[in-house]
Amino acid sequence: MALNGGYTYREHLGQRAEGQWLVPYLAKHYPHSTPEEWQVRLTRGEVTLGGTVASGQVRLRAGQQLVWQRPPWHEEAAPLHFSLLHEDAALIAVSKPSGLPTLPGGGFLEHTLLYLVRADFPGASPLHRLGRGTSGIVLFARTTAAASSLGQAWREQHIGKFYLALAQGRPERDCYDIGAAIGPVPHPRLGEVYAASPSGKPSRSLVTVLERREQGTLFEVDIRTGRPHQIRIHLASIGHPLIGDPLYAPGGLPLAHLPGLPGDGGYWLHAHRLKFRHPLSGEDMELQAPPPPILSLES
Repeated sequence: MALNGGYTYREHLGQRAEGQWLVPYLAKHYPHSTPEEWQVRLTRGEVTLGGTVASGQVRLRAGQQLVWQRPPWHEEAAPLHFSLLHEDAALIAVSKPSGLPTLPGGGFLEHTLLYLVRADFPGASPLHRLGRGTSGIVLFARTTAAASSLGQAWREQHIGKFYLALAQGRPERDCYDIGAAIGPVPHPRLGEVYAASPSGKPSRSLVTVLERREQGTLFEVDIRTGRPHQIRIHLASIGHPLIGDPLYAPGGLPLAHLPGLPGDGGYWLHAHRLKFRHPLSGEDMELQAPPPPILSLES
């Protein structure tokens, strides 16, 4: 497996850093690594402060430039491809495979949809993201004006977002209007994770049964808000978690015994339709990403 090209992380220090020691500051604000791990990086000369290689025995000042030059590393395997669904001067739409992260994070940099898309379309900016385990449409803006227009449409809920989901059980009703609030709840490995929570933010999903099967049910989900893991949580909240979901149990809370992590896969969820007004022409657009066979109607 080849190494990636490494990455340079930069932070312009604000008042929160004033007077703090460097190592405790790094460990607190970048908790993916322990103080001991940060000290090793400092010893290797990977961290600079104001253009000078930093040691651990230094107090920070607001206004300084903190840089960590992360050396190349091996990334976890992921499907390194996408399908182009639409291209014009303002935007592109692609279909992402399950297993490929949308954006860098969690040890992923080059094995991401963003990296792959920008290799063909430099400067393209994603307008939303899908979870690593979710497949389907991701929309990218190619100009600042398109990003501004579509971003506003997204915030004002003028973009229709429709998903296919394969869930457990056989629902009694054909349609559901789910309004379970979503917010942080305790998680034994992460500290907290988003789930159904009375103190969370208002959320809404319109759910339609497409097909009841011998094992599970195929739903179409029209999400009217964009909370983290909304479809997984909302379907679980009405007693129908996604088949294979390692995190959410009926009721919309984490599994009581050894819940997985949000990025773990194993479930079937596909962003299959987007409806919006084109930012340049004003034309009503509807784009579709063909679903995997398991999410296609059987009858």
